Amino acid sequence: MLPLTDSHGRTKRKLRISLTDRCNFRCTYCMPEQPDWLPRASLLSRDEVVRLAGLFVAHGIEQIRLTGGEPLLRRDLRECVLALDGLRAQGLRRLSMTTNASRIAPRAGDLVAAGIDDFNVSLDAVEPALFRRMTGREIAPVLDGIDALVAAGAKVKLNAVVVRGDNDGDVVALLEWAMRRGLPLRFIEYMPLDAPGQWRRDAVVSEADMIQAIRQRGHTVERQARGNDPATPWRVDDDYDLGIISTVSQPFCSTCDRLRLTATGELFTCLFSPVGTPLGARMRSGDDDEALAAIVRRAVWLKDAGYAVRPGPVERATTMHSMGG
Repeated sequence: MLPLTDSHGRTKRKLRISLTDRCNFRCTYCMPEQPDWLPRASLLSRDEVVRLAGLFVAHGIEQIRLTGGEPLLRRDLRECVLALDGLRAQGLRRLSMTTNASRIAPRAGDLVAAGIDDFNVSLDAVEPALFRRMTGREIAPVLDGIDALVAAGAKVKLNAVVVRGDNDGDVVALLEWAMRRGLPLRFIEYMPLDAPGQWRRDAVVSEADMIQAIRQRGHTVERQARGNDPATPWRVDDDYDLGIISTVSQPFCSTCDRLRLTATGELFTCLFSPVGTPLGARMRSGDDDEALAAIVRRAVWLKDAGYAVRPGPVERATTMHSMGG
């Protein structure tokens, strides 16, 4: 089958699937103060997740990342992983997961054995009080989870959203912590995704601001050539690779190769799309795979140029904790 390509010439190779909108953290930049959880019956079943994932793999998707909410809150997570791992015979090359790692320690080895190739762990600060203020939770279980993943032989990457007035003063401390442990780290600019009216441009710590802070602490930082990955690669002290996702200050839309499927099966071709395509609903109404594939191809073809041409907050009913990061 032909790959999924949009009208701007971008071919889609990666799909993010949210397994649940529920999360045990309350990160200030992601979760509403009073989250309104989706009814469990509205979430895609395991068979539905695998059916839709297989449809995308048949059209050229090579990498799938499981997100949430927090994927560890999905009761049949291991079974979902095992079923998705079976898509490797159809062309899937990589199965990943994004997690806050607070509940993963006792399950790390099991998830690696089930088929997860790598994990992105959200870690916005290493100072316990600051971490607690940003997430509403304690840091110790997260650090235990990271240690357990490393012990299980998993590939681990750390993600940190940087917000001015919150953790901007912890950027270098977090970098040095990751460097000492040999764990890759990506800083992410604070993006205008949720809480309309609350996101402020002056709360964004730009890529340039982060690099300046790192250099001021005596580290050498050299920019590297970038590819399709959303993170700009930087080499720190000649031996450590840092990534910075600078959606706001330097959008990477021209190379975007990602699609997103919410926990209810709504397809978002862009993280900033105001509306999605109700793929799950069409599947439940009886559409066969051919009809669903036609819907997907049309939605992808109509994907617009992205944040680079229409920057600013996005208002929509679907919030970040149900779409997945």
